[in-house]
Amino acid sequence: MHLPRPPRRRSASWAAAAFTATALITGVMPAVAADASSATTDTAKIDSALSSAVAKGGEAKFFVVLKDRADLTSAKKQSTHAKAAAAAYKALKTNAADNQKSLAAFLDKEKVGHKDYWITNAIEVTGGKKLVDELAKRSDVKELVKARTYKLDDIETSDAKVTGARTTADGSTVSDASPTWGVTDIKADQVWDQYKDRGEGIVVASVDSGVQYDHPDLVANYRGNNGDGTFSNDYNFYDPSGTCATSTTPCDNAGHGTHTMGTMVGKNGIGVAPNAKWIAAKGCESDSCADENLLAAGQWILAPTDHNGLNPRPDLAPNIVNNSWGGGVTTFYKDIVEAWNSAGIFEAFAAGNDGDGTTCSTTRAPGAQDTSYGVGAYNSAGSITDFSGFGPSPVDGSAKPNISAPGEDITSAWPGSSYNTINGTSMATPHVAGAVALLWSEAPSLIGKIDETRALLNEGARDVDDTHCGGTAGMNNVWGEGKLDILTSIDKAPHTAADVTGKVTDKATGAGLPHVTVTANDGAGTVRTVTTGADGSYRLTLPPATYTFSFSTYGYANGSANGVTLTTGQALTQDVALTAAPSHKVSGTVLDVTGKPLPGATIELNGSPLDNTTTDAQGQYSFAKVSEGSYNLVVKPAAPVLCNGVSNGSATVGSADLTKNVQVPNRTDNSGNSCAPATYSWIKGSSKVSLTGDEDSAKVTLPFPVKHYGVSYTSASVTTDGLVNFLSSRTGDYSNTKLPATGANGVKGILAPLWDDLTLDNKSSVQTATTGTAGSRKFAIVWNNAAYANGTSGRATFEAVFDEATGAVTFQYQSVADKGAGATVGIENQAGTDALQYSYNQPVIGNGTAVTFTQGAK
Repeated sequence: MHLPRPPRRRSASWAAAAFTATALITGVMPAVAADASSATTDTAKIDSALSSAVAKGGEAKFFVVLKDRADLTSAKKQSTHAKAAAAAYKALKTNAADNQKSLAAFLDKEKVGHKDYWITNAIEVTGGKKLVDELAKRSDVKELVKARTYKLDDIETSDAKVTGARTTADGSTVSDASPTWGVTDIKADQVWDQYKDRGEGIVVASVDSGVQYDHPDLVANYRGNNGDGTFSNDYNFYDPSGTCATSTTPCDNAGHGTHTMGTMVGKNGIGVAPNAKWIAAKGCESDSCADENLLAAGQWILAPTDHNGLNPRPDLAPNIVNNSWGGGVTTFYKDIVEAWNSAGIFEAFAAGNDGDGTTCSTTRAPGAQDTSYGVGAYNSAGSITDFSGFGPSPVDGSAKPNISAPGEDITSAWPGSSYNTINGTSMATPHVAGAVALLWSEAPSLIGKIDETRALLNEGARDVDDTHCGGTAGMNNVWGEGKLDILTSIDKAPHTAADVTGKVTDKATGAGLPHVTVTANDGAGTVRTVTTGADGSYRLTLPPATYTFSFSTYGYANGSANGVTLTTGQALTQDVALTAAPSHKVSGTVLDVTGKPLPGATIELNGSPLDNTTTDAQGQYSFAKVSEGSYNLVVKPAAPVLCNGVSNGSATVGSADLTKNVQVPNRTDNSGNSCAPATYSWIKGSSKVSLTGDEDSAKVTLPFPVKHYGVSYTSASVTTDGLVNFLSSRTGDYSNTKLPATGANGVKGILAPLWDDLTLDNKSSVQTATTGTAGSRKFAIVWNNAAYANGTSGRATFEAVFDEATGAVTFQYQSVADKGAGATVGIENQAGTDALQYSYNQPVIGNGTAVTFTQGAK
């Protein structure tokens, strides 16, 4: 990006409204309702917030919610959690693909960018009144809902002061080992003592502001912890907004998510189920939670993906998900809760902080919806808190909350490896999520059985008689079923599981081996995994069946125990001694996409505790001592990345040194588009485009259909700033950004051969040219001698060439000032959600060079 220029008039941005929410979310979200001024069916599909936003010529981001819903009956009948999640995912994906096909075709024809969601059968678009009215007329559309952003409140720190060895964020302290008052009040510590149950074998998740994954009380049971100092974050953490400094590394920039996760599974007395595993989706980008990010997080919970949102694995779905947020009416989360439940995922939702200690019907959705298990809050004196939301539900009249849990003066983990003591139904809800982890660990026959689990929580709860908002002493709209009592619930649970304990040791020394992965698999869908503690011990409760046990850790040959038959109530000791594995040298050469040595690339040997290494000037790398075994060898090119992709392969170290050479693949975006250096073959322009001056655009007709992210176009707009825009003729994009250009006003649906602050004077021009014969034609859009508007010396001559035969587009550079140091080069999809960026403000463009972008599968 070049030097700043004087401010200019820019197109108006689209502001997303902030709405009240429960827990840490404030305001009142408008209900999804019909426009009262019209009785027509079409108008009734449009919510009032959207109608207002587009009434005077404005545009808004909104969701097109389709009528049809997936049949989840088959998922609910599956015998295991993994099978149920897979069946639910398949049904939802298939239904959305079938039902969204017609609508997607219409939007593509109208050149409207869109983002599709399968978990709620909805499509996100941006447009004005004309588009809204056209979509409302469609028979397949249920409603049109304006996109909403939920605003997080400032964290309210409790006035409580506690004593002990642990320092909290507000300066108070708490004992390093003593359970918090909430943990003891729900009798979780008694479950630990009486049942030796701390949540082993269960995976909990959160949709929240993220988690500090390496917090001392959370790092040991993060599912992505490999136990050797390395972490595998794919499938274990997801940041749909890209807020974290790197979307591959978990973060929490608000504190809320770390606190709630600490209450669920934290060590040192803060967590209810301290031996359960955890994963997280960052549905709240910072102090706010946009609909689109909550939807993406909801999908990820059911089918976790890698950090790019690709390669879904419903078999890795968590058992339990905590949602300490809410507000207003949410069509989407009712659908999401139903999908989660059909997959056997237990959900807990905060009932909301809108109470005043007296007024009824103050709960908020999604916790206030009949499908959700909503949680109220009480304090250490045994009284309902002033802020806890009461029922009946203002959304659907259902009895709320479902249950109450400790929610005032709750001490838990906080970013910075510290602690904080705060209040809210946000703090009560993770007590319930953690309690379910204890219940399912002790009674694995209940895993995935949502109704039976809710019934046991309700039956075990301690009744509190307060019927001033309706209900009975046993179930009322102040306390729900009463105070959570997980010991009583577990006492009443079916105790049919076998209890397997054991110790994993070094065969030569007899020392206990920590963080060994222990997996039990019955071959019929039941797979349970735990890791050994610091002394090598482990515990698993398993339904009666015949299992294969496997034991694996770095530096040792894998161990196993086959054909282990377990019966009801059996107590089995399953010890194993592992043999240390020899080590050998692993080395090789890394080549770029053209076959040349790639210096500076980072080499990761995942599955080992070895530090990463980098390639030298000749592209060579080496690890001196690697234990025998199988590893994931990852090669990440150094900046500038250009068209070099990440290589993700395997390396098996046998009985000798291993030479492992790697050529990195072409880099791709999420849609499968790839780029590669190309042979320079300049096409001279012949027909002048009516485009001059500064911040101008002109439409050009394409001689053959051109596909961009799967959509075919016969025309495009060309701008002075080095852009080809398939969606609009907008100007004012002189300030180039990274791709994708996020934000409501970000440029979308573009090719950027050289996006910069350019201007066309009397020495400049834009031309087109067509060469070849039908079926093998090439069409070039050529910028000749474009000047830099801010006075940067030098000029730029470049072009975008479309190939009829291959569908590819090639950017060619005859001469470029500063080697493109101030420009963006790449392509972006119509929704602004996916892009393949070649460079951003990097001096990487050589005169007489070319780069080709090849269409992916979409």
